[in-house]
Amino acid sequence: ESEGAAGTTRLPEWLETLLSTRFFLACGAHPASPRNECNMFCLDCPSPSPPFCYYCRSHRHQSHRVIQIRRSSYHDVVRVTEVEDVLDISGVQTYVINSAKVLFLNERPQPRGAGAAAGKAAASPYNCQICARALLDPFRFCSLGCKLVDTKTGGRGATVQPGDATNDDAAAAGGSSKNGGARPQGRRRKGIPQRAPFGS
Repeated sequence: ESEGAAGTTRLPEWLETLLSTRFFLACGAHPASPRNECNMFCLDCPSPSPPFCYYCRSHRHQSHRVIQIRRSSYHDVVRVTEVEDVLDISGVQTYVINSAKVLFLNERPQPRGAGAAAGKAAASPYNCQICARALLDPFRFCSLGCKLVDTKTGGRGATVQPGDATNDDAAAAGGSSKNGGARPQGRRRKGIPQRAPFGS
C-alpha cells in the first residue's frame, strides 16, 4: 500500500489499476466459452493485474481475493460487500441495484436536457466534490475514482464547482435557458402543430 498526499490515508496498490482497467472484453484464453467476459479482478496478484473471466478464476486465482465487476447503465460498478473490508469507501455514494448496494468505479457524465434523470439531478442539493455530479444523498463523491483524486491531492482535487458557468451540467441544473429565463425541468411540452398552407 502507498500513502496518500495527506500522509495519513493509505491506498491499496491495486486501486489505480482497478479504476483504469477496461472490463468486459472477451477472454483470449476461452473465446468459445459462454461466460468468457473479463469481469474479474484479483487483489492479490502483482499490479498491474489484467482482468480475467470466470474460467480463469477457477484455474489461476482459486485461493486469491477476487472481486467481480458488474455493469449498470453501461458503467462499471462493484458491490459494497466485496470491497468494504479492503478499501475505505466512506463518503462515496452508494446505489441499490438488484437488491445489492454498489459503488461506481469512475466518474460518469451528468444527465442533460429536460428528461426525468436531469430533473432529479437539478433537484438534488448534493454534489460530488470533484466533478460536481448531482448525488442522491449527502455523500462527498460520486465514485471511487473521484475519492481517489481527493485523497491524492489532500482534499484539493475539486476540478468543477456546481456554480461554474462553464459547466454545462451546472447550467442545466440551474434550469436557465439562453434568454436568461427559468425553464422548468421535466417533460417538454409539444408545440402546436402548424398546418401547411393550402395551394392556390
